[in-house]
Amino acid sequence: MNRRFFIRRAAVGGGLLLLPGLATALPRRDRRITILHTNDWHSRIDPFPDDGTRNANQGGAVRRAALIRRIRGAEPNVLLLDSGDVFQGTAYFNFFLGELEMKLMSQMGYDACTIGNHDFDGGIENLATQLKKASFPMLNANYDLSGTPLSDLVAPYRVFDKDGIRVGVFGLGIELEGLVPSELYGSTTYQDPIARGNETALHLRQRLKCDLVICLSHLGYRYRDEKVSDVTLAAASRHIDLILGGHTHTFLDEPVEVPNAAGEPVVINQVGFAGLRLGRLDITFGGPGDRGCVSCSNLRV
Repeated sequence: MNRRFFIRRAAVGGGLLLLPGLATALPRRDRRITILHTNDWHSRIDPFPDDGTRNANQGGAVRRAALIRRIRGAEPNVLLLDSGDVFQGTAYFNFFLGELEMKLMSQMGYDACTIGNHDFDGGIENLATQLKKASFPMLNANYDLSGTPLSDLVAPYRVFDKDGIRVGVFGLGIELEGLVPSELYGSTTYQDPIARGNETALHLRQRLKCDLVICLSHLGYRYRDEKVSDVTLAAASRHIDLILGGHTHTFLDEPVEVPNAAGEPVVINQVGFAGLRLGRLDITFGGPGDRGCVSCSNLRV
């Protein structure tokens, strides 16, 4: 399938992404999906305190839920995704060990999440226990979880159908060795995220016929060394359309475009940390020969 991206820059906090050939096999009627995403909200249930600091009186799960609810009331086809590190950061995690976060995300109607390194902070058994309380799947394609408590609870990918548009979503996680105590992640084995990412994206595009392929990444946006990041993943990829990132707490005012191995742009977005932003991408798929377009904005919560 011919898939090419073009971004025309707009005001800070938004942009326009044009997809000339992404949906050439779809019917003539234009179809629209809205992708909402978060990352690294680190158990921030309440807004930041109203104490005059930089993030004072911002964020909070209740406000995010209200914003998501308003968008769902206006848009018929919404996917809500998260890029990991849901756990750790406030006393809520220390006391409830992630149960509250899983239940809140389920109530908000999250469609999928990937694993962040801090999601192992209560141990792999605890993560498995909390995932059983979630109504959404946890996705990761580059951790071998065979023989662990997560083996039947984490899938490499999930395909969603939104008004006839097939959206493939998969997850990738950061190397845990040296970052997380080994007793917390047990026998989990890290696999090359670039190789596994390309294999999974190829499977979603060619075998499962996905019109849009999204990677939920907890690799980090960019590094000064050779560590694998969203930028290096994008540059080495061939079938990934969007990378929704996490781990580095990067506040992007608008999505970033990186040429892939075939010279076609991959779009990367990340919305900081602590639930202060909600990423939004509105994708309109045109009929045969038409351009599809994506309007992008990262919204304050």
